[in-house]
Amino acid sequence: MKKSFTIIIALTLFFNFSRAQNLLAIPDTLSGTNFNLNIYDTSKVFYTGYTTNTFGVNGKYLGPTVFLNKWDSVSMNVFNQLMDTTTIHWHGLHVSAKNDGGPEIFIPPNTTWNPKFKVRDHAATYWYHPHLHMMTNLHVSLGAAGLIIVRDSAERALNLPRKYGVDDFPLVLQTKCFNTTKQILINNASDSVVMVNGTLKAYLPTPAQVVRFRVLNASSERVYNIGLQGNLTFYQIGSDGGLLNAPLALTRLRLAPGERAELLVDFTGKMGQSINLMSFASELPSAIYGATQPGMGPGQVIPGYTSNVLNGANFNLMTFSVVAQTASPVTTIPSALVINTPWSIANANGFKTLTFTPVNMGPTAIQGPFLINNTSFNMNVVNYSIPLNNIEVWTLTNQSPIAHPFHIHDVQFYITEYNGGPAPSYLAGRKDVVLVPAGQTVKFIAKYETFCDSTAKYMYHCHMLPHEDAGMMGQFVVTCPINVGIEEIDYKMEDIILYPNPTSDKIKIKSNAYQPISEITIFDNLGKVILSKNKLLQNENEFDLITFPSGFYLIEIKTSKGIIYKKLNLIK
Repeated sequence: MKKSFTIIIALTLFFNFSRAQNLLAIPDTLSGTNFNLNIYDTSKVFYTGYTTNTFGVNGKYLGPTVFLNKWDSVSMNVFNQLMDTTTIHWHGLHVSAKNDGGPEIFIPPNTTWNPKFKVRDHAATYWYHPHLHMMTNLHVSLGAAGLIIVRDSAERALNLPRKYGVDDFPLVLQTKCFNTTKQILINNASDSVVMVNGTLKAYLPTPAQVVRFRVLNASSERVYNIGLQGNLTFYQIGSDGGLLNAPLALTRLRLAPGERAELLVDFTGKMGQSINLMSFASELPSAIYGATQPGMGPGQVIPGYTSNVLNGANFNLMTFSVVAQTASPVTTIPSALVINTPWSIANANGFKTLTFTPVNMGPTAIQGPFLINNTSFNMNVVNYSIPLNNIEVWTLTNQSPIAHPFHIHDVQFYITEYNGGPAPSYLAGRKDVVLVPAGQTVKFIAKYETFCDSTAKYMYHCHMLPHEDAGMMGQFVVTCPINVGIEEIDYKMEDIILYPNPTSDKIKIKSNAYQPISEITIFDNLGKVILSKNKLLQNENEFDLITFPSGFYLIEIKTSKGIIYKKLNLIK
């Protein structure tokens, strides 16, 4: 009788509580290898009695979560039904520059962009969003963005929650400013409205077991200092580009715009409780957007910043309302995850220094615009050319009065130094965004592999969207070892097989019946043609390389579907 009474009280409290808040929206999902993403002008009711203009991807606000499997070849059909040109960038994914969706990859109104690529990334949480120069903040703020979840065999082997919407939940964090008619304003420091997955005052019925949260900071500028009410411990298991070596016990996690983190929370024994997910912004140091003081000193001001009730204050992001366990719950935190092996600095063969500065000095310096190496973004300028397979150390020095989240396309990196010391534990994994504090320096190491193209550009930039839109951005290309471009293997082009590789004498090149080979050319590492054949069997050909010296060679294969390139290692 006592147990029944307790359940009735708990259900009554939950019912009354849920009426005061809004059930967290969980984005729909897309899976498989062929994806349709339709971007269009639409609207959504965030406030009763008001209709807010939004951009949707297959919906009213935000897009579906796209599930990808490592090594799958996928085709993306991005149909732009907006009245404006846009782009879509696959944030964090390792794809060729022509498939990356940077500012030069325009999608005009009423046209479809169809990138095709092989998924090469580790299991992690990524996202997609527009990257149109000077319009990124508007398009993202209006809702044209969504999550990407990559699965792989290493992640599947672990006892982790992975039932989407049951014990594995996406949390897209944003703060916004609405005007009096409840329209979204951008470039406004009055971003005092908290949204999670596009839901105001969100709550989530959360099972009393170990639950996984995939957290994305999709805000334009705000940095969150995430923690649980009552300083409860949670565990970080993943960073931007993959799982950590082992779960990291935390009570706070700083998350800057563009960063992602995968978290485990053990709600076992907490049924009937309501626990707030919070941002403890009062603990943020100065010179971070979201702290009490956004600049390094009180003279550095942002118009409207001090009147924003979120700045420098602890505030709720959402509420977890703990309910009964699901079937077959995960109830333990694993002791180990995966093995991360950063590249050795001793093997680095490229070094770059990027310095962040404001255009204007004095009290208005914090308002931007900002420069990287005294340069603002120019669509026609390539700032760096990086040889394929270079391992490089980049030094990021922030000489501006506010912290900047630095993001680079193409690669994941490991942080080697943070303000003169080792990286904090929560930054130990694979990263593509790092917050560089004002007056400090961060170094990272990355390898620029797989793709090279002397004309197609990758980006690096501040992920505070107003800073990016105003020109705090640059471009680089990854150059091929010879004067040809290695493009991303087209959809189903992986059916071209070269074997054995490495070899000491002969190779065979085999294709399927749908893309017969018409011509094969072999280049040495200086770009010299050493063999070329155009009278070939359609599906399988053998070549004798016994007279060629040891080394790496590039093989150009022309088929009815296009041209691809493969690398060959000849060992004597």
